[in-house]
Amino acid sequence: MTDGKTTVMLVDDEELIRAGLRAIINAEPDLTVVGEAGDGAEVLPLVVKLRPDVVLMDVRMPAVDGIQASKHILETVTEPPKILVVTTFENDDYVYDALRAGASGFLLKRTRPEDIVRAIRMVVSGESLLFPSAIRALAAAHGGGRAKGLSHTGLTDREAEVLRLMATGLSNVEISERLFVSVQTVKTHVGNVLAKLGARDRTQAVILAYETGFVTPG
Repeated sequence: MTDGKTTVMLVDDEELIRAGLRAIINAEPDLTVVGEAGDGAEVLPLVVKLRPDVVLMDVRMPAVDGIQASKHILETVTEPPKILVVTTFENDDYVYDALRAGASGFLLKRTRPEDIVRAIRMVVSGESLLFPSAIRALAAAHGGGRAKGLSHTGLTDREAEVLRLMATGLSNVEISERLFVSVQTVKTHVGNVLAKLGARDRTQAVILAYETGFVTPG
């Protein structure tokens, strides 16, 4: 963060798109754009230099696409930023591949300005899943149960229950109300789930849960 603001980097090969996103984000008192790139090939050195909290990453770019750029960031940078991939179609295979690679969520290019701002704040807080219904639809389209189940991860019954509730899109507060426990207890369970699954964040844990058939779409 810079001066208490969440810092954002924009990656898109269309300057008009970047200009629109920049105007939306910089209009918010708690958000600021700190850098921009026109292709995935430019991203890694800028992320290392600028250390943004969030990267808005276009999926399709001419030289290095958003999936490869995201992988480079997540595999190379210590304490990497949250990545929101930006796409035209939510059922794009690229979106699912990006989520599997570790992106924290996605935005459609037609998303309303207020929802873009909300999405950035949500992925920074990490306390709820962005667009859970769309993630369920993607999981259904790409087939669940392709990998082995999660029994080997050693999740407790309560942690497994929390993971299932996470997959429905419930926030930490909503899970605490459902289970009649404190929010801090839920945060502890979520942290344990992520550690045991080797997941970077909530989204990656939920994608893994769908892929293994631990949670089924619908």
